[in-house]
Amino acid sequence: MSHFEIVAHRGIPNEVPENTLIAYQLAIDLGAEAVEMDVRLTSDRVPVIYHYFYLEEMTSLVGPIFKYTAEELRQVRVANKARPEITRPIPTLREIMETIGGKIGLEIELKGPEPECAGIVAGVLQDYQHFWDMIEITSFEPALLIGIHELCPGLATDLLYPRSEPWMKPDVVAYQAFHRTRLAEARAVHLHPTQLSTDVISYLRQNRVEIHAWDVNDEESLQITMQNNIPRLCTDQFILAYDFRKRYS
Repeated sequence: MSHFEIVAHRGIPNEVPENTLIAYQLAIDLGAEAVEMDVRLTSDRVPVIYHYFYLEEMTSLVGPIFKYTAEELRQVRVANKARPEITRPIPTLREIMETIGGKIGLEIELKGPEPECAGIVAGVLQDYQHFWDMIEITSFEPALLIGIHELCPGLATDLLYPRSEPWMKPDVVAYQAFHRTRLAEARAVHLHPTQLSTDVISYLRQNRVEIHAWDVNDEESLQITMQNNIPRLCTDQFILAYDFRKRYS
């Protein structure tokens, strides 16, 4: 299957600040099917789009996101190391929905770890039900996905499965991925390319679990996902993935 969907991880972060509106707009312009974004909560429990716990050294504030209010974070400008002259603010989830909702698919990762994160995010997304068919919620935390499932019935939820530990063989990966997906009541599980063995894929598909892939950032990983008919992948290297798909279409 050569026509897989491409999710631009944190937008197009190569030349512009990641997880910002300019990075997502660039993904729209380049033809991505969806963009991935990371949600964290501020000290006053506003969901904002930022990957890391800590603000990076190049920002005007330092320390963890959860120590600042949303208003305090408005002064922060995120930069790109390759082009530090380009800076953008940290967007809130609501700003994302208002700006690009309905224009491109949204893969929204709940970072947690706050138990109330699901309810707060659901409170925002309930105002945008007309976009739900273009949204999937992801997390490594099954409890957060269950919370979304309960509060936003009909909204797609997918479990993120971490890289395998050195002792893990494919049988354990398949078994654990399946039951953690069940635990999360999720539609699909997202696996790393190193986990996409024939045994793992067969086991999950026999148990009717949809498989997506994350961290697909090189030619070898793209070959693996294509050969195994993975319908959707998330990448930091959008142009590479796009050109690869075009080459085999």
